[in-house]
Amino acid sequence: MPELPEVETTRRHIAPVLEGAIISSVTLGRDRMARRNRRPADVADRLVGRRVGRVRRRGKFLLIEVEGDLTWVIHLGMSGRIRLAEPGDPLEPHAHLVIHTDAGAEIRFIDPRTFGFVAVFTPDELAADSLAALGRDALDDLPTAAELAAVLEGRRAPIKALLLDQRLLAGLGNIYADEVLYRAGVRPHRPGGLVSPAEIGLILEAIPQVLEEGVAMGGTSLDDLAYLLPDGRAGEYLDRLRVYGRTDEPCLVCGTPIERTVIAQRSSHFCPNCQSEKLTE
Repeated sequence: MPELPEVETTRRHIAPVLEGAIISSVTLGRDRMARRNRRPADVADRLVGRRVGRVRRRGKFLLIEVEGDLTWVIHLGMSGRIRLAEPGDPLEPHAHLVIHTDAGAEIRFIDPRTFGFVAVFTPDELAADSLAALGRDALDDLPTAAELAAVLEGRRAPIKALLLDQRLLAGLGNIYADEVLYRAGVRPHRPGGLVSPAEIGLILEAIPQVLEEGVAMGGTSLDDLAYLLPDGRAGEYLDRLRVYGRTDEPCLVCGTPIERTVIAQRSSHFCPNCQSEKLTE
């Protein structure tokens, strides 16, 4: 958390503010936020005075084109969010990065746990970073059923864990992977290599359905409100979740209590009736 819908929602809010603007100042409040650059000062040195190009996204990462063939990367981590602030607004606790543009816009990166990061990479640095190993984007570049079947073939790891592997498919996290598997009728424990072609097709149908709904609702703000939209509103997808976080509550389809288990050290939620343990051919 935040996952692809939250990052895509953030992208859609900040793109009109950043694209075409010139960065006039950068204040980095904590060096840890810039740990992916060799020097934390590289972030400000490479941004100030440069014009911003297209604001893109891949998986859970914002990739922002910057004049001079640079890429400004933002990863929200576990508790990060971006806020579009008005000049003079009180500075929030944990606002570790503040950006100003020549048009007077103020963009703040707030991250209490500092698991997120910001970096500004040259092409060579970007190619050497772990970002280069990201898999296909779960919303914009889904693999075909045959391609996904080839990836899953022989895999013993649970399908839930494989969907969370950003090297295989970029963007799905704990919340949305649970929702995808529920809609596909596949238990999260099932070894990836034992997911049938029919079930792979159902998973690939469910992924865009769930992600597009999440984006349309502004993402999911949990009770801790760690994630908020850049304008300060809460994402509204929480009330649409069918299994995630609903332990012991009745399945919305069959009424069976939702169960919780742990897979790859992450909480996983499923309906023991609607999600099959056996292959669906």
